[in-house]
Amino acid sequence: MTEDITQLSYALDTFYFLVCAVLVMWMAAGFAMLEAGLVRAKNTAEILTKNVVLFAISCTMYLLFSYHLMYSSGAGGFLPSLGFLLGGENTVDQVMGSNGDIYYSNRADFFFQVVFVATAMSIVSGAVAERMKLWAFLAFAVVMTAVIYPTSGYWTWGGGWLAELGYSDYAGSGIVHMAGAAAALAGVLVLGPRKGKYGKNGAIYAIPGANLPLATLGTFILWMGWFGFNGGSELMVSNIDSANNMAQVLVNTNAAAAGGVIAALILAKIWFRKADLTMALNGAIAGLVAITADPLSPTGLGATLIGAVGGLLVVVSIVALDKLKIDDPVGAISAHGVAGLWGVLVVPLTNASASFGAQIIGALAIFLWCFIASLIVWLIIKAAMGVRVSEEEEYEGVDLAECGLEAYPEFSVGKK
Repeated sequence: MTEDITQLSYALDTFYFLVCAVLVMWMAAGFAMLEAGLVRAKNTAEILTKNVVLFAISCTMYLLFSYHLMYSSGAGGFLPSLGFLLGGENTVDQVMGSNGDIYYSNRADFFFQVVFVATAMSIVSGAVAERMKLWAFLAFAVVMTAVIYPTSGYWTWGGGWLAELGYSDYAGSGIVHMAGAAAALAGVLVLGPRKGKYGKNGAIYAIPGANLPLATLGTFILWMGWFGFNGGSELMVSNIDSANNMAQVLVNTNAAAAGGVIAALILAKIWFRKADLTMALNGAIAGLVAITADPLSPTGLGATLIGAVGGLLVVVSIVALDKLKIDDPVGAISAHGVAGLWGVLVVPLTNASASFGAQIIGALAIFLWCFIASLIVWLIIKAAMGVRVSEEEEYEGVDLAECGLEAYPEFSVGKK
């Protein structure tokens, strides 16, 4: 009887893990649709290509290298072990769970983790959109997913020094989202703004996206996928406590997104005198990012307020970055970086086991590592192959220059 219950629990937890991973994989479609909607029509095919290929690169690098880097090392260290390259144990091929706990297949854990690294890389693609060379971006994706992300991932979820310090990040406000935003910020600084975005005397010119219905669809897909992102991070569902925890996590995730939308829209109306849809969409994402560091501990109302602050911060951050001439076409640095930092720092207010000291140190370590390492890689790529398309190619659109086709060819003017 006990063995039957154990097998049933194992099957249930494994299935739950896999379903949540599929939901997180669906977020790749959300990022693709959101970014395709917020760029101009002439750059749509290229941004879609980036999103498809970065997902493939992320999965391949994580299978070959990164998963082992994150989880094959001893506890408490600063540098992950490379023993698996010398014939050590291949963690992907283990069947049982970590530390000998038989409650889900380790392959299910790998599948869940691999879609997380793809999420971190997706954050970068929107921030550098409309002017970066496709192959320069893909070269960075290899390094980001093979080395940069798994190193800080080892520090935290892999049992490294930040985990030993007590850094708390339930589903990755800092580990995934702020890391991706830090890499994106480094890329944007090396790349520079789009032509025509900024003028003399501090003038800022809006460059509207081509398809706001598509951007809205992408946001709803991300919202849906986030239930797997946060819900799956409970890691099991086969007992009463875990099942209740997962229900609370999903309630709080949804509440934070709603709070982010409402707060961002109200602030946009007060500040710009208009109900700006793009700010509302980024408000939803900021709310989701903010609650990701701890979607379990707050009450539903508390989660709504955490998400609402994230929604306010994303609007302020988008405006502030524009004033600094940091051009982010989709608001990714603000939605994932600023809101991610807020999410990490607010954890001790609702979770007594977390400390502000550990959260601050963790946030600084993750940001500095991802930013500095990414900056070095971007500069190397710039020296080796260049990172920016020519001014003529940018004017005509990177779809033709990089992909040789257009997403909306029937709308091209003056072509047969």
